[in-house]
Amino acid sequence: MAGSAALQRSVVSPAGRHRASVILLHGSGDTGPGVRAWIKQILNQDLVFQHIKVIYPTAPARPYTPMRGALSTVWFDRWKISNECPEHIETIDSMCQVLTNVIDDEVKNGISKNRIILGGFSMGGGMAMHLAYRYHQDVAGVFALSSFLNKTSAVYQALQKNESVLPELFQCHGTADELVLHSWGEETNKMLNSLGVATSFHSFPNLNHKLHKTELEKLSSWIVKKLPVETAMSNE
Repeated sequence: MAGSAALQRSVVSPAGRHRASVILLHGSGDTGPGVRAWIKQILNQDLVFQHIKVIYPTAPARPYTPMRGALSTVWFDRWKISNECPEHIETIDSMCQVLTNVIDDEVKNGISKNRIILGGFSMGGGMAMHLAYRYHQDVAGVFALSSFLNKTSAVYQALQKNESVLPELFQCHGTADELVLHSWGEETNKMLNSLGVATSFHSFPNLNHKLHKTELEKLSSWIVKKLPVETAMSNE
């Protein structure tokens, strides 16, 4: 099975003591080191925190239908890049199991689930929403940058039956995105909000399918707000 082995990970260690973790998932065809380097290029430094470790896993290569079955480092397969078609749930579910191992490794390192944030760019954000809202509702938060869920997503179906408190969602999207339409991101946000998720949605005028400095700075502030160092210290 694709991804049954441990995923390769690029890790940015915290400057001080490790008290929380962020797992950041790359977009389709990219890698953990690839998205880390992209962020570093935009910010002129790594996404680094005093007490938070940032983990960039790499998706295993698998045949990808939008590329006519060519191998690509994608978190799951899909019939096409559209919010209208059904989800390729079999590949999504198998990757949720593999990514759970990354979460479990952090828990074994002494980081509780409510001190872990899941998120990503593009397909990585979609993957993070499945992982958190279907399997790990006790994480500290979720972020999705230029991402969407399909109209009939299994995430929506799972949340219709949910009664527990859900992790907050931080979303950003460029208005000029031609690959993942801004309206798809907005629709995802509204749908999750209607199902009990506290959400925020930040639009970036004239931005296409890319990361942006202001977006990463907003994300960084939000991460620190969700994973404050004081909470970790008071638990000791």
